[in-house]
Amino acid sequence: MTTMQRLLALCSLLLATLTLSGCGYNDFQRLDEQTKAAWSEVLNQYQRRADLVPNIVATVKGEANFEQETLTRVVEARAKATAIQVTPETLNNPEAFNKFQQAQGELSGALSRLMAVSERYPTLQANQGFRDLRVTLEGTENRITVARNRYIQTVQDYNVLARSFPTNLTAMAFSYAPKPSFTVANEAQISTPPTVDFGASKPQR
Repeated sequence: MTTMQRLLALCSLLLATLTLSGCGYNDFQRLDEQTKAAWSEVLNQYQRRADLVPNIVATVKGEANFEQETLTRVVEARAKATAIQVTPETLNNPEAFNKFQQAQGELSGALSRLMAVSERYPTLQANQGFRDLRVTLEGTENRITVARNRYIQTVQDYNVLARSFPTNLTAMAFSYAPKPSFTVANEAQISTPPTVDFGASKPQR
């Protein structure tokens, strides 16, 4: 290869690099990685909650005459949520993402109901192990909310890039489709931690 050919090849490479950078290619790579990282944190926190549920259920089962229907709903909701296979493709599949979202929302609702019902049982409220589990659950729900909000923000940044001109041309050229995010319809179930009174119950006279 002659010196002139090497210079032309170098210029072509520099031009291609500048073109890709100017059209948002590098930004897509960065935001895609940030989205994956944020999604991994969401999954970690949901798994943390799923791992906590069996201990909560086992503790509540020790309470005489506790509402079995409420316990059953928690157990079934956890089973449904953990049965969903989440893969990297889930981030690009709105239908699969929504299915996952709904399952987690059902578990949130079931746990919220369980904690509300538990307020009726003074001996359960006096159980130190149960109180500790409630505090842990509250912290986990808060972590879920933080992780979800981070994911929503990164997806928003990515989707704005994918839909804006001229970076939308890069998106089309490299098949960078907008990613699904948590929907407003499920905000009440998913993004809001269960409303639980973590204060001590009033002693009965």
